[in-house]
Amino acid sequence: MYLFIFTLLLVIFQFVNSKNIIESYDEKLTNYMQKNTQLKDSIQFLEDDKTTNLYTFRFDTNDDAMTYWENQGYRIAEFVPFIKDELMNLNIYDTDDHPLVPYASMTDNKMLIDQVRMLNHKWIIASFTDGTYWGEMLLAYDIEDKKNLKFKVIESILYQP
Repeated sequence: MYLFIFTLLLVIFQFVNSKNIIESYDEKLTNYMQKNTQLKDSIQFLEDDKTTNLYTFRFDTNDDAMTYWENQGYRIAEFVPFIKDELMNLNIYDTDDHPLVPYASMTDNKMLIDQVRMLNHKWIIASFTDGTYWGEMLLAYDIEDKKNLKFKVIESILYQP
């Protein structure tokens, strides 16, 4: 009789304990499923945002700009590095002032162009710095006679450190 009661208590204990464990797992699974749904929604939102912003002023996604230079006889795979290299080559100068940067360095370092982003077939955004001060400028560019590259500063800004 004692064995029967002990066995019955043991079965009841295991039943209650198993029920609590299963309910806990169900609750965790429900929470994970809700978080998974939220994360999928966030990913979808970011992907939608990415596709709408893909065109956002980038030369490599602007078919009209690439077609313009291809019609001029340039290969885009060589054209973009050529433009960026020519801009970076302007960082090698012997005078006190950079040939394009409209601000003089206020430190012992030279002003240098450090980042370049081609917007389309006529404009470039470039950032410049001397290590302490930095800024950005909008440049117009044009190629004459297939090799003579001309840059013109349209607008610039210098930020305060």
